[in-house]
Amino acid sequence: MSKIVGIVSLGCAKNQSDTEVLCGYLTEAGMTLTGDVTEADVVIVNTCSFILDARTESLDAIEQMAEEARRRPADKPLKIIVAGCLPQRYREKMLAELPQADAFMGIDELPEVVGIIEKLFGKTRSRKPLMAIRKKPQWLACAETPRARLTLPHIANVKIAEGCNHGCAFCAIPMIRGRFRSRPVADIVAEVKTLVQKNGVKEINLIAQDTTYYGMDTWAGTRVGRRTEADSKHGDSLVTLLKALDKIKGDFWIRVQYTHPAHWSDELIEVFAKSKHVAKYVDIPLQHISDKMLASMSRETDGAFVRRLLEKIRRGVKDVAIRTSLIVGFPGETDEDFKELLAFVKDVNFERAGVFKYSKEDGTKGATMPHQCSMAMKERRYKTAMEVLKKLSKEQQRSRVGQKIRVLVDAPGIARSEGDAFEVDGIVHVPRHLPVGEFAEVVVSGFSAYDLIAK
Repeated sequence: MSKIVGIVSLGCAKNQSDTEVLCGYLTEAGMTLTGDVTEADVVIVNTCSFILDARTESLDAIEQMAEEARRRPADKPLKIIVAGCLPQRYREKMLAELPQADAFMGIDELPEVVGIIEKLFGKTRSRKPLMAIRKKPQWLACAETPRARLTLPHIANVKIAEGCNHGCAFCAIPMIRGRFRSRPVADIVAEVKTLVQKNGVKEINLIAQDTTYYGMDTWAGTRVGRRTEADSKHGDSLVTLLKALDKIKGDFWIRVQYTHPAHWSDELIEVFAKSKHVAKYVDIPLQHISDKMLASMSRETDGAFVRRLLEKIRRGVKDVAIRTSLIVGFPGETDEDFKELLAFVKDVNFERAGVFKYSKEDGTKGATMPHQCSMAMKERRYKTAMEVLKKLSKEQQRSRVGQKIRVLVDAPGIARSEGDAFEVDGIVHVPRHLPVGEFAEVVVSGFSAYDLIAK
């Protein structure tokens, strides 16, 4: 069957990785992909359902596709498939709440996308929307899974695991994505080697719900909770994976994203310090620092542990850039808790940081907790925290003037340093003649709150 397929991809890099797999299966089957929905026979909206804003964006995108479908003549219908986290999380409600959809598919059904489209255009097609959603996701892509990369040619996202075993009180991911499941080291190495040596990729982003938990789901006989590489005699871990990837020949960065503080170890810090490929960039969402709030959030760490860990990372990894994300307005957060958080960020002086307003999510522990914060309070605390972080960031940027840094050029005149993740952190404005997709040495000559200027 030859059909023209449009795809709307929403959400995080992990979702984009799923969209790449969808595109891979579709092109392998001979279907044509388009970025213009007016040309499409069918459109797939790969949704996000992490927080309210993400769900709103997903529903808006579905309605936009529905408007296009209503404009179509009867002889050229537009079929709409709602895929990903939204139907996976709310499968029972989808039929009633989204009558404009022709099919729903969950996160395990990526390999079945071609068959679903064929059914939509079959002669025996039922009027009832197709529902293809497994309740307990188990599928995991591998190096042989077809993909069509949607990133810039010199950047690739590599999903090393799926699911999550944590029970953070604010997060619905385990309900959506299922239990943590790791890919084999050899399989990941094979994929990265192809990307680097055959496709010329210069930056590999390792992604998972928690990259530091990698491999630990396969261990037997170890306690659940604060596992670290100290237990790695039981099997593979992020340390063994990074060491294997570091042996791949080529000039490229490995950027590790989404780490959890509970699973860092001295051995992992040493790998970050000594590896020739691993970027000196630590992405470690901490969420809070107050002992009371960390306990309420079920974060498996306390404030003292977090402070010691950050000190060890700073001492162990020269010129490291630490990125974190924080939540304000979680149930029970007092003025004292918030003041402690502000004092903490000033003391640590993170190179990169972001703030999120707590989103009350159905099915999570946080949703049923007493002392929910008002939207007005969340907004005030968010603005205050962002003002503090912006001021700290500007001083950080000022201190870099005159430094010689290595950058990866993403577009004419636009590059990033080792401490900047693509579409997450700042950029470096560089001379436009520098070749795109290559590394370059530049000298910082100016700055703004989040970006640098270099020559």
